[in-house]
Amino acid sequence: MVRFGVVGTNWITEAFLKAAVQIEDFKLSAVYSRTEEKAIEFAGKFGVNNIYTDLEAMAGSGDIDAVYIASPNSLHAEQAVIFMEHKVHVLCEKPIASNTKELQRMIDLAKENNVLLMEALKSTFLPNFKAVQENLHKIGQVRRYFASYCQYSSRYDAYRQGTVLNAFDPKFSNGSLMDIGIYCIYPLVTLFGKPEEVKATGYMLESGVDGEGSIVLKYPDKDAVVMYSKIANSNLPSEIQGEDGNIFIDKINTPEKVEIQYRNGNREDLTQQQMSDSMYYEAKEFIELVQAGKTESDINSFSNSMIAMEIIEEARRQIGVVYPADQK
Repeated sequence: MVRFGVVGTNWITEAFLKAAVQIEDFKLSAVYSRTEEKAIEFAGKFGVNNIYTDLEAMAGSGDIDAVYIASPNSLHAEQAVIFMEHKVHVLCEKPIASNTKELQRMIDLAKENNVLLMEALKSTFLPNFKAVQENLHKIGQVRRYFASYCQYSSRYDAYRQGTVLNAFDPKFSNGSLMDIGIYCIYPLVTLFGKPEEVKATGYMLESGVDGEGSIVLKYPDKDAVVMYSKIANSNLPSEIQGEDGNIFIDKINTPEKVEIQYRNGNREDLTQQQMSDSMYYEAKEFIELVQAGKTESDINSFSNSMIAMEIIEEARRQIGVVYPADQK
């Protein structure tokens, strides 16, 4: 049994717990919130008695073996550090940090304290993404990766009325690239590694974050194009183009239908059955790694997380997105 604490009492934490409770060796043991009232309310939903409003107290309590962090992006690194210093394993929501400097510190501390640190980017653990990996050879030499994830944010309505919520506030290391674009970038890195060149453009909101953007990435034998947005919707599927065929992915953030269309016109359905609570797979991977005494995932590895963050950081530089965390 792996005893978890959670940091963050939002919808994403609820989604994680809904998935994780289906794993036999998962146990929710503690809840943290900045306010006692919220902590009590959230813990009550899951029958948990241990509540905390102090992270140091929670980390050193002995109540937990691991923590799931789903706080604002700007807080990920400092909170993860507190838990790792107390030898607590950390599953941290994407993006795992604000920048490469923060991420390197987190990796160094994980190694120093011999604890597991993993980025909670769910897509790469899903059976339908694994189907893409296992069948990629069938389309021959890959020449282009195209991924699109454009989802109008419910918080953009408030922004348009003059209220800047967390999702569009640079002090929380937010914006389209960090919150949405990473779903296009991380699978690319997992499949093809580090690009040689990154060219980015985007639309900056007056608040100081990007509302949408596009990135072209150059590899020695292929290129990649990613498009993302929090201020407009798109129903475009994603696609990997090979010389012998194309792999179509309905939703790059949560692939549910995957198909090869061969150049000769034949089609092959690669779709796998997977849990509707899609965060199940990242939770299962994390728990199994803890139980095996592993301190790094082979899938969402330190290297993959760092390359993804390097791409995001370079894209931000070109677009002009700067966070307070970058000045530390």
